[in-house]
Amino acid sequence: MSTERDDATGREAPGTGAGEIRTSDPERIRALAHPLRLAIIDVVQDLGEATASECAERLGQTVANCSFHLRVLERAGFVERAAPRGREKPWRSASRRRYLDPDPESEASVLAIAELVGATMAHIATRYTNYLREHAPHDDAAWTDATLLDQATLWATAEEALAVRKALTALADPFRDRNHDPSLRPAGARRVRLATLIHPESPESTE
Repeated sequence: MSTERDDATGREAPGTGAGEIRTSDPERIRALAHPLRLAIIDVVQDLGEATASECAERLGQTVANCSFHLRVLERAGFVERAAPRGREKPWRSASRRRYLDPDPESEASVLAIAELVGATMAHIATRYTNYLREHAPHDDAAWTDATLLDQATLWATAEEALAVRKALTALADPFRDRNHDPSLRPAGARRVRLATLIHPESPESTE
């Protein structure tokens, strides 16, 4: 299992740190398992670079509160300082991609991932619910038709489940370069959120 966020393309782009983050460290993982920090990460990644003031304005928070949480994310290695803009001191994502995997030999690591998954799912649900309540009633029908929440129960081997996971990831691959190259975005394109979740039930549920 991994918790992954595509922060950028394979090439380094302005406003994005280089490389990947791979960690099973429970302290680093727990640093991300906070609703406001998840929202701040979204703002930083959506804008490429963002100051504490810009985060505060978008999220309805105080600048001091956003500054505190940005420093927590910095200590955990998820954000870093970008080049100053005059008196402004923006932040940027510290990596192109994040892979946060539990260490099966560390209960603390597994529990930290569980905590992060819970916080992430709540964050996703809030964002989706806000769209449905505030925007969907007035949005173009083409966009509401493209909006989906789907659930399925499958019987599969671990190898087959992994193949499904890889296939779902591959579907999004052709769109990733558009995150950092606006010239690739066709007319009418908007930022679209995609979340995937696949997991087995307990071994006792196989009967």
